[in-house]
Amino acid sequence: MIKIVLAEDQRMLRGALGSLLDLEDDIEVIGQSENGEEALRIILENKPDVCLMDIEMPLMSGLEVAEELKERGSSCKIIILTTFARPGYFERAVKANVHGYLLKDGSSEELAESIRQVMKGKRQFAEELIFGSVKQENPLTEREREVLRLAAQGKTSKEISASLYLSPGTVRNYMSEIIQKLEASNRIEAIAAAEEKGWL
Repeated sequence: MIKIVLAEDQRMLRGALGSLLDLEDDIEVIGQSENGEEALRIILENKPDVCLMDIEMPLMSGLEVAEELKERGSSCKIIILTTFARPGYFERAVKANVHGYLLKDGSSEELAESIRQVMKGKRQFAEELIFGSVKQENPLTEREREVLRLAAQGKTSKEISASLYLSPGTVRNYMSEIIQKLEASNRIEAIAAAEEKGWL
């Protein structure tokens, strides 16, 4: 029996998915959660074979949970279910060693089959998500991402320079480089562009 945990913040979708997967003879849903923190706790306590995880959830995203589980050496296989074909998300998912990255609009039969394939050691990635990710690589360096993340939190250049131990002039240089790379006209547009592509 394949033991599964479902992590999805939309209650109706989570309930429907749980009911459909429970109809499969070889799959048992042993836990459900509506946010990433709860999902992490359930996985660590119950040690399921697979966790089906939404990307965008409160408290911790599905990708953050996958990254944390990788760090802890968990044997739980992660399948990300998403409606977002964002290139940055796919890159992070691959780095976090997820076993599946699928679109939510597939059938429950296809999902159950993907779960079985993952249990056999195969990786299951939706073609649309792979092709979407190949088009664009993140042009920002890790330091530029740090600067932009802090800017996205509403911090001023002065606050960013204090946080990262950089001079205000260096922060301004980073910001103008970021704006140029993202073909934006100001920091607000740059933040929006990076968030939309999942690059932050």
